[in-house]
Amino acid sequence: MPTPRETILTALADLLRTVLHVPVLRGEVRPERIPPSGLMILRDGNPGEPGVTLSPLMYHYRHRAELEVIVQSGEERDARFDRLIGRIAAAIAADRTLRGRCDWVEAEAPEPVDMPIEGGAAIKAAIVPIVLHYAQGDALG
Repeated sequence: MPTPRETILTALADLLRTVLHVPVLRGEVRPERIPPSGLMILRDGNPGEPGVTLSPLMYHYRHRAELEVIVQSGEERDARFDRLIGRIAAAIAADRTLRGRCDWVEAEAPEPVDMPIEGGAAIKAAIVPIVLHYAQGDALG
């Protein structure tokens, strides 16, 4: 049986898969080829130090996952990147609790960078921090 943390991260990946037709990988190495629609890679991130309440014992996390958003090629690269970020924001805003699996989900602002690729079009990429607020009864989950 998956832990609450794994259930939440899986639900987040599933939510992100509803964004256009952009592939979403989870915890994988960035491939050499980026699909024309772009690519997202969800990294599990860090659950951080939990707050603890007693009676009943609960561990309250502010888990910071990272979403790597990558767009390559084309004249409209910047516009495509901007639309993709906007659709990610809209998907998260439409389901802030991941269908009741966590207390709250919020994305933080990305910091885009242009990365030159030898012999190819530059990549525009950003890490989008996604903060997951949830509680569970065991620190190991």
